[in-house]
Amino acid sequence: MQKFINKLESSLKDGSFVKLTLSKTIRQQDNKTTSFADLRNVYVKPIILRNEKMYSFTYRYERRDETKNYDAEQTLDIINQLVPNVFLNAALFTLTEDVTILISKKGKATVMTKAVKEQREQNVEHDKVKNRLINPENPWWFKLGLTTREGKVTADMQHKFKQICKYVEIVDGVMKNVKFDGKIRIADMGAGKGYLTFALYEYLTQKCKYDIAMEGVEIRPDLVAKINEIIKESDLKDFRFVESSIEAYACQQTTDNRQQTSSNLSDSQVFSFSDSIDVLIALHACNTATDDAIIKGIESGAKLIICAPCCHKQIRQEMEKSKVVDAITRYGIFMERQAVMITDTIRALILEYFGYKTQVMEFIEMEHTPKNVLLVGRKAGEPSVEEKASILKEINNLKERYGIEKHYLEKIFI
Repeated sequence: MQKFINKLESSLKDGSFVKLTLSKTIRQQDNKTTSFADLRNVYVKPIILRNEKMYSFTYRYERRDETKNYDAEQTLDIINQLVPNVFLNAALFTLTEDVTILISKKGKATVMTKAVKEQREQNVEHDKVKNRLINPENPWWFKLGLTTREGKVTADMQHKFKQICKYVEIVDGVMKNVKFDGKIRIADMGAGKGYLTFALYEYLTQKCKYDIAMEGVEIRPDLVAKINEIIKESDLKDFRFVESSIEAYACQQTTDNRQQTSSNLSDSQVFSFSDSIDVLIALHACNTATDDAIIKGIESGAKLIICAPCCHKQIRQEMEKSKVVDAITRYGIFMERQAVMITDTIRALILEYFGYKTQVMEFIEMEHTPKNVLLVGRKAGEPSVEEKASILKEINNLKERYGIEKHYLEKIFI
């Protein structure tokens, strides 16, 4: 054991330490250190934190991970406590050699060393900074309530922040398959508190260097005023929120409306969309509000329409009213799921009728919510008369099979 500790101490002092892994915990009933009872592994790596070299410990428990940072002296003390009191195996990786200690249940320790022949490098980047698509240290995240003043994501917002990053990753992947000319005009319908709107704006402008104009559409005036103030304080260009329902939204506003909506923005931030939208986004717009958003996208000739539908009451009510059931819909829970699938299938078919290539994908993990579908439509070539007739036939067959008189989105045909 002392030989292993000497090797560890030497690597910390001369800067050759690369990483350390602890494994094979003592059986729980034999582990007197109760605070580590469900600990499975510990991973240690060097990081640079506030211009100082520290050592990041990732404690992997049965159901969670914890990360703590220590200096070299603290690292040595902690490893001394964990081995052999909690872990029986430890593997030390340095720039010049690998050192492994194996401790038997009777306490006999065996140390093995192996010289490193290949060139090995240290990774001292902080994982949480490196892997994030958006930067939590940007001031607007604190103002939006996701982080502390120091730029650390608060405990109760960790899952939300991960969801935001996942959303940005998906949208970025979708946008890369669409050709845009000049400034990209994006409308985010039902933008709410603005988390996803800010995330996409930040990623597209700071990481991807796109030239975009972003407009968040939200019906609640207090939220619109608050978000526009944050935009102004953060000096974000070509970005604003407007007060409107999705159905009433018009991307080309009069000068008077534009001035009223942007009264709390500086002159340099006031901008207007043309009569078209390049990207229309509607996430979790309730019931037929998703359809209203799709209609806005189709009518404005959007090259990309991205929707994450929420509730699907309209079709469910149609199915219940008709009392048409089959082996699936006779069960209430399946009726609900079938209504969801029918609603979004008809949405996808109508998008295809208007020349969009559609794709349905998972937005967030099913374990968090069953309403996790992302419906994407990319503008493609206009379908032929025969193709349109075939699409309408598919829609009518679905409606007839489940006793549906009309899908709300069909109002676009009127």
